[in-house]
Amino acid sequence: RSDPSVPKERKTFSFRFAVFRADEFHRWESPSDGPSDAELHTDTIPDDEEMPMHDTSGSHPGTHTQEIEHTLALRLLNGGETYIISCVLGLTTIPPDIEHIRVRSIPKAEQLTTMHKTDSRSSISTPSRSNSSNQASALPTINQIPGRKQNFKKVGFVPSSPYNQGNKARTSQIKPAVHLNSTDGLVVASAFLPVHLHRSNDGNWTADWDYEMLLSMQTHLRVTRIGVVKWRGWHGNQGKSGSPEAGVPMDEREKVEACLRPFNCVPVWVEPALFGDMYNGFCKGVLWPVLHNVTSVYTSSQEGQQETHVNETDNMDSEISGLATALNQATTESPSHGQFSEYSMDDITRGPIHGGVRNEAALWSAYTQVNKLFADKIIQYFNEGDLVWIHGFHFMILPSILTRRIPVAKIGIFLHTPFPSSEIFRTVWCREALLRGMINADQVGFHLYEYARHFLTCCRRLLGLNYGMIPDSSGGHNLAIDVNGRHVAVTSIHAGVEPPVLNQFLSHSGTMMEAATFRDQFQGKVIFCAIDRLESLKGVPLKMLAFERFLSRSPQWVGRIVLVQIGVSAYERGDDYQRTKREVVAMAAKVNRLWPGSIHFRECPESKMRLQQRMPVLRASDVLMVTPIRDGLNLNPLEFTIAHQDALTTAGQRDGRKRGLCILSEFSSCSRVMRGALHVNPWKVDEIAEAFNQVLIMSEDERIRRIRCASEFVTRVTTQRWALAVMLDLKGVSKNMDFARYSGAGWGLDYHLVGMDAGYSSLDSACVTKAYKSSRSRLILVDYGGTIVSNDNLDNLQRFQMVKKSRAPTRPTDQLVKTLIDLCGDKRNVVFVISGKEKHSLTRTLSKIPNLGLAAEHGMFISWPTQKASKRRWETLVPNIDKSWRPIAINIMEVYTSRTHGSYIEETEMKVLWQYRDADPEFGSLQAKELEDHLSSVLRDYDLDILNGGREEGGYVEVRPKGVNKGVVALHLIKTYPKFAQNKIDFMVAIGDDHTDEPMLSVTRQIGRRIEASRRAREGEEALPPVPATMTIVDVSSCDSYVSPELRAFTCTVGKKPSSAANYLNDVDEVHELLSNFVKIASRDSKFYSSADLSSIITTQSTLPMNALLPLPNTVMNKNLETISSGVPRSMSLGTISMENEEKKVSGSLQEFLLNTVEDDDNEEAFSF
Repeated sequence: RSDPSVPKERKTFSFRFAVFRADEFHRWESPSDGPSDAELHTDTIPDDEEMPMHDTSGSHPGTHTQEIEHTLALRLLNGGETYIISCVLGLTTIPPDIEHIRVRSIPKAEQLTTMHKTDSRSSISTPSRSNSSNQASALPTINQIPGRKQNFKKVGFVPSSPYNQGNKARTSQIKPAVHLNSTDGLVVASAFLPVHLHRSNDGNWTADWDYEMLLSMQTHLRVTRIGVVKWRGWHGNQGKSGSPEAGVPMDEREKVEACLRPFNCVPVWVEPALFGDMYNGFCKGVLWPVLHNVTSVYTSSQEGQQETHVNETDNMDSEISGLATALNQATTESPSHGQFSEYSMDDITRGPIHGGVRNEAALWSAYTQVNKLFADKIIQYFNEGDLVWIHGFHFMILPSILTRRIPVAKIGIFLHTPFPSSEIFRTVWCREALLRGMINADQVGFHLYEYARHFLTCCRRLLGLNYGMIPDSSGGHNLAIDVNGRHVAVTSIHAGVEPPVLNQFLSHSGTMMEAATFRDQFQGKVIFCAIDRLESLKGVPLKMLAFERFLSRSPQWVGRIVLVQIGVSAYERGDDYQRTKREVVAMAAKVNRLWPGSIHFRECPESKMRLQQRMPVLRASDVLMVTPIRDGLNLNPLEFTIAHQDALTTAGQRDGRKRGLCILSEFSSCSRVMRGALHVNPWKVDEIAEAFNQVLIMSEDERIRRIRCASEFVTRVTTQRWALAVMLDLKGVSKNMDFARYSGAGWGLDYHLVGMDAGYSSLDSACVTKAYKSSRSRLILVDYGGTIVSNDNLDNLQRFQMVKKSRAPTRPTDQLVKTLIDLCGDKRNVVFVISGKEKHSLTRTLSKIPNLGLAAEHGMFISWPTQKASKRRWETLVPNIDKSWRPIAINIMEVYTSRTHGSYIEETEMKVLWQYRDADPEFGSLQAKELEDHLSSVLRDYDLDILNGGREEGGYVEVRPKGVNKGVVALHLIKTYPKFAQNKIDFMVAIGDDHTDEPMLSVTRQIGRRIEASRRAREGEEALPPVPATMTIVDVSSCDSYVSPELRAFTCTVGKKPSSAANYLNDVDEVHELLSNFVKIASRDSKFYSSADLSSIITTQSTLPMNALLPLPNTVMNKNLETISSGVPRSMSLGTISMENEEKKVSGSLQEFLLNTVEDDDNEEAFSF
C-alpha cells in the first residue's frame, strides 16, 4: 500500500494467490483453503484489529468469492533484492516466512512453487545464514520476527532456495527436493469409496462426500479413487438376518458410475457374496484379531449356548444376568431390526467369528480374487508416472499383483490398523504371502513407529530380510528394508483431521441445538463421554468397572457426574459383539442400581453415529474417554479437541465448564501424538479410576496447558498434511523408470522384483560359446558348492550336520566329472575350481581329475593343475603365519556360543567361524556385533581379517588370515597363467553363486571392462557406462600384460539376484549345460571342420593351391544327414577332396561352390544349443 500519508515503517505489500489446475486459471483463494488459525488465536488478536478480508466480485466470471489479502511489511525488504515468500492459502494470522536470496536475479518459477491446501504451519523456509556484512544481513529471519513462535516441525514442504547454501558443507550430488504439482497423478485404492450414495424412488442416484473417511480430502492432484460401493447388501448376507438387497442392481450400475464420475471415483463391481467372504470372513474374521495381537486356540462356543452364559468374572447375580438376556432377546426380536434405510450400510448377519469356521482355503481364495479385481481396475486407470496408493489390510497382497504387471509404478501401501509382533503374526497360515505382498510395494506406511518396528521384525524373522537406515540419493538416510537389490521405504506418520471441515459442522445451527439438548439431559453434571464399537478390543467393560470403583471410593461425586457410553453395533464381530453387549448392559444395570443415573448407555448402528451426529455429542461432553485394549487409528480424540478449542479463549472460559480433556489408553495410536491427554493403562482399573478423579480436581492452569498441548498437533498435522508427507516420500522413492533395471522372479504370490544393474540379463550361451570357440587361450574359474554342485548351506540342519561330521557333503555327479575331465583335456583351457571348502573335501571329490586346478578355503590353499593325480600338492597363497591366535579366538567364541542358543563354532585348517544361523536373528546379530568388537580388540596384534557377514544365509563371524579372498586368488591365477600357456588369455569366464564369489566376479568383470574400454577408445566408439554400484572397485592394472587386447571376459552368478556379475544363470543345471557346450565345441572341432571353418580357411588362404586344404579329417562324405541327441542336424564333413574330381565339381571358384551348396554360418551355430 503506497499511501504517502502512511509512514515508511508501516507500509505493507499485499498479495493473494490464484489456484491453477492443468495450467489453467481455476479460482482465487478462499478462506476455506486453509485452517482457521484466527479462531485458534483469537485471544491474541486485539479487538480493534480486523483480518484483511473483504467481499469482492468479478474475480472470475461466474464466481463470487471472498478475497484474502496477505500482507508483508516493506520494512523487512530491500529494493533490488530477491526474496522467496513462503505462505499458504486461506485465512491466517501467522506472518509469511521470508527467505532472502542474495542475488539480483529473478528466480525461476519452479523455485517459487508452494503447496496449497495445507496447514498454515506446514510452510517452512530456510533462514538465510550468510555472514555478509551488507545491510541485507541485518534483516530478521522468521525465527527473529517478534511474537513468532517456532513451535512446528520442519518437514520441508516448501522448496528451499538453491542459492541459500548456508554455512554447512553440502555434497554436490544431492538430489533436488521432491514436490507435488497439479500434473502428478495419483491412483488411490481403498475397500470402500469415500462417498455416500442415495437412491430416489424414481431410480435416480446422487452422491456426496463421506468426510469421515481420510480419502475424502480435496487436493490439487489428479486423483482417481478406486473402491467398492457400499450399498445395502454389499456384504452378500441376505435373508431374515441379513439384507433384503444384494448391492447395486446390475441394470443400475451405469447410473452409479455416471453419478460417481464427477467425484473421480471408480467403483469395482464385486459379487456381494465374494466380497462378504473377503471382507467379513478373511479380513474381519482372520486378519483383524491377529493384527490387534489377539489369538485364541479355543473354538467359539455355539450361539445358542451363549444365550444362557453367565459372566462369572464379575460375579453378576441371576437378576442382572436375566436382564441382559431379556434385553438381548428384545433387541434381536425387535421389528426395527429388520428395517433398512438407505443410510444403513451395516446390516451384517450376526454369527460366529469367521476365523473359527475352518474354511481358510475358501476365505483365502476370496481374498486373492478381490485383490486381483482391484488390480485390474487400477491398471485400467493407471497412466505412466502415476503414484499408486493402497489403503488398508484388505489389500496386503495387491502390490505383488500390480508389480508383476506394472513394475515401474511407484506403489505405496498404508495400514491404518496396528501391526502385531512377530510371535503373533507368525500364527497366520499365509504369513509369508502377506509379507511378500507388502514388501513388493516401494513404500510401507504406518501411523506409529511401534507398528513399523513390528513389521520390520516380522520381515527379519520370517523372511530373513535386513533393514536399517539406508543412504538415499539425496544425501540422507531412510529407514528401509533391503529386498533383493531394492530398498522398500518404511514410514510412520500419524494422520490428522481437517479443522475447516469440523468447524463447518460446529458452526452449523443444528449442531449447536443438538449439543444444547444433549446437555439439558444431564444439566449440572460433568459429562464423561465414550463412543466405542461393541467388541472386546475396545475395553468397554474395563472402563465401566473403573467407573464403578471410582464412585465407590469417591461418593461425593455421585449425582454430579455421568458416564455416557454410546455403543456402535459391530455386527461383523459375531459372537464377540453379542458377548460384549451383554457384559456392557449388565454392568451398566449394576452401576445404575447402586447409583441411579450414573451411566447412560445407548446403542446405535454406525450409520447413526457419523460425523454430523458425533460432533454435537463431542461438543456437549466435558471429557472424552478412549480406553481400548488395542486400537489403530481413532480420530475421536482429535475431533473432540477441535470441538473444544474455544476453551483456550476468554469467551470460551466463561461457561465455567471443566471441559476439553481426554483420557486415552496407552494402546491407542493417538496417545503418541495427543500429549496433553491423560494416558492410562486400560488393564489397570485403579489407574482409570484415578484418571476420573484427576480430571475432576485438576487446576485450571494445568487443564489449559493440556488442551493447548493437544491442540498443537491437531492444528499442525491435518489430513492433507499427512497425505502430502506420505506422497512426497513415495514420489521421492528411488525407482528407475527403465524396466530393464528390474527383473521378476518367483511364481504366484511369491513373485517379486529384483533390482538389477543396467544390462543385467540371463547369460547368452550363444555369445559365450562363440567366443569360446574362436579363442586359443582360456581361463575358466568356477565355484564349487551352489555352482557345479547343489548348495549344502541353504539348509541349516544340513550345514550343522556337515560341520559336526554327521553327514557327508554333496558329491559331483559322474556326468559333471566327465565334463570337467574333457574340459581339462583341452590344452587351450586352464580350469580352476575355487571353493570355500577344506582341502580334504576337494581332494576327496575332484583331485583325480587331471589338469584341474583347485583352490580351497577361498584361495588360502592352491593345488596347481597336474597330469598325475597322485602328485597333487597344496601350497598356501600367503606365507605360513603364526597360528597362536586360534585358541584365543575359539575360547572367546565359546563364551558367545554358551550364551547364544542355536550358535556353534566351525573350524577349518586356516580359519574359525562362529555361526549363528540357527539363533534368534536379532539377538544373534547383536551378539555377532559384540563378538566382532571383542575379537578385533583382542586380536589386533595379529595379521588377521575379522568378517561379520553371510546374513543372507543366517550370519557368521569369521577370523582368517589377512588378504585372502577369491578376488585375490583370481588375480594370482591370471599372473601365474604364463606357466601353463604361451599365449595371453583371450577368453575368461568366472561363475559363482554367493557373496564369497563376488570378489572373483568383480575382478574378472573389471578386467574385461578395462580391455573393452581400451578397444572403444582406439576405435572412437562410445564409452562404457559407469561401473555398477554392486561392483567393488579393485586395481587390476597389474594384469594388463597377461591378457590379450582381444580378451572376452564373462561373469555369471547362479540365481537371479543383485551381483557384481554381468549375467546370471538360473540354477546348477544351466551351469552344467554351459560347460557341456564347451566340451561339444571342442570335441567337434577336433573331429571335423564345419562349412564355416572351411569358408574361413579359404578366405584367409585364397592364394594357396588346392592341395593345401587336404589336411582335413579323412572321412568320406556321407550323403545322409546324421543327427545328435538334441535333434539338430550334424554339420557334414567334406571328406577327402581328390584333385581329379575337383575340376568336375567346381566351375568357377571353390568359394562360390561352397557358398552355393553348404549351409551358412548362422545355421551351423545352432549345433551348440
